[in-house]
Amino acid sequence: MNPCRSLAITLTLLVCSTIATSQEPFVAGTWHALKTAPPAPVAHMLLLTDGSVLVNSFFFYSHADNWYRLIPDSTGSYINGHWMNAGTAPSGYNPLYFASQVLPSGQVVIIGGEYNNGSTSGSNGWTTLGATYSPHTNTWSSLAAPTGWTTVGDAQSIVLANGKMMLANCCTTQQAILSSLSPVTWTTTGVGKFDINDEEGWTLLPNGKVLTVDAYVGAYNSIGTGSELYSPSTGAWSSAGSTIKQLWDSSAACGGSGVASYEVGPGILRPDGTVLWTGANRCAAGHTAIYHTGNGTWTAGPDFATGLDMADGPAALLPDGNVLLDASPGIFGTGSKFYEWDGTTMNLTSAPPLAPSDSSYVGNMVCLPTGQVMFTDFSSSVQIYTPSGTYQPAWQPAVTSVASTLTHGVNNNLITGTQFNGLSQCAYYGDDNQSATNWPLVRITNSTTGKVVYARTHNFSTMGVATGAKLVSAKFDIPATIGLGASTLEVVANGIPSAAVTVTID
Repeated sequence: MNPCRSLAITLTLLVCSTIATSQEPFVAGTWHALKTAPPAPVAHMLLLTDGSVLVNSFFFYSHADNWYRLIPDSTGSYINGHWMNAGTAPSGYNPLYFASQVLPSGQVVIIGGEYNNGSTSGSNGWTTLGATYSPHTNTWSSLAAPTGWTTVGDAQSIVLANGKMMLANCCTTQQAILSSLSPVTWTTTGVGKFDINDEEGWTLLPNGKVLTVDAYVGAYNSIGTGSELYSPSTGAWSSAGSTIKQLWDSSAACGGSGVASYEVGPGILRPDGTVLWTGANRCAAGHTAIYHTGNGTWTAGPDFATGLDMADGPAALLPDGNVLLDASPGIFGTGSKFYEWDGTTMNLTSAPPLAPSDSSYVGNMVCLPTGQVMFTDFSSSVQIYTPSGTYQPAWQPAVTSVASTLTHGVNNNLITGTQFNGLSQCAYYGDDNQSATNWPLVRITNSTTGKVVYARTHNFSTMGVATGAKLVSAKFDIPATIGLGASTLEVVANGIPSAAVTVTID
């Protein structure tokens, strides 16, 4: 809840298998701008289940939040993709930072927001407004917040393994679960939360629980290192132990509670079952800590380079298990640096063109089915990061059953297999602006023309992560315009494809 963040924007407009330790020198990834820039400066992104990317443009002090979709080209390239209009959110709803999720139905939920319509106070400052977006019809509808809530604001949210979305109230200890969209039904949950939800992020673990690091909002403790676990089976929070190193900015060594930002960075689940949680620090370099899902313990991680931290900011899991991180100086300072964490070392990697003038908090990342990461920073300079590494075979989804003949224009085709949801939510942020992609995409490539088409997926049997050998399923719709004949089909989760299956499209 820090107005500095908004001001700067206006001014700068399964553990499945362990990762093998490589002795080879680190090779940085590369950045490429989109061939066609978006129609306006853009910020938050969500990958949709038809392979397109939903992106919003925010115009401070306007009352219309425009949305666009980036469509990959016929080869599956996002760099060479094109834009289409995705309409506007309902009248009066134009938030800067907000909660966002893709549901198992394929619909999108956007709710709450900081600085709605540019306001920093009152009901617009921490709005309870919300909306749903239907990619199938390209339309928006209003969504009511839980009854009795007076704020939602820049809130956390997550889709639990059972497919239900859990939402936080930014400014209290309240949480609720969206049990139904028709009619809209919210169910209270989250007994025993230690502190106010504000500034904290949520990470889904392989056991279905949700991990958070306490930011001590409303419970200032200059040396606090608490963390918590939410259990969906009990609806309650419990201690997850000390993070060893302090990850939230208490400003204990440089001003104390009067200047503390309470910011913290994202926590990223990796294929080896560890969660790298990144920190903010006004006084010095930001700390990190590592949560081990196998035994529920924390160990200290490395500090960022002197003066750098993640006081909010994006991170993404790359196909090779490395974590791409956007760090910058102090609290909202400019001059971003990008790193890949390989489980042992923070490797400095290449940066997008506007990094020297960016702070980490303006960055947004989403994982693409190509294995690349798309990056925005409230500008028209949308960039794609192509990492140098690749995945281990044990991490791939596997298709066990799908019809060998599929008919164009026919919906609700069933596909079953394993590891359809990947090993992680893939993209993370400090608190708000969630862009998780822990669900399957179906990619079909025509064997004659090479044309790539994504079939819209929905009705996921689980939204868990690192589901291992458990059999899972989804349904998918074949576009009426798809090319006919011999083709190959892949399931893609977080940029990692399954082995191709031969199918015929008639």
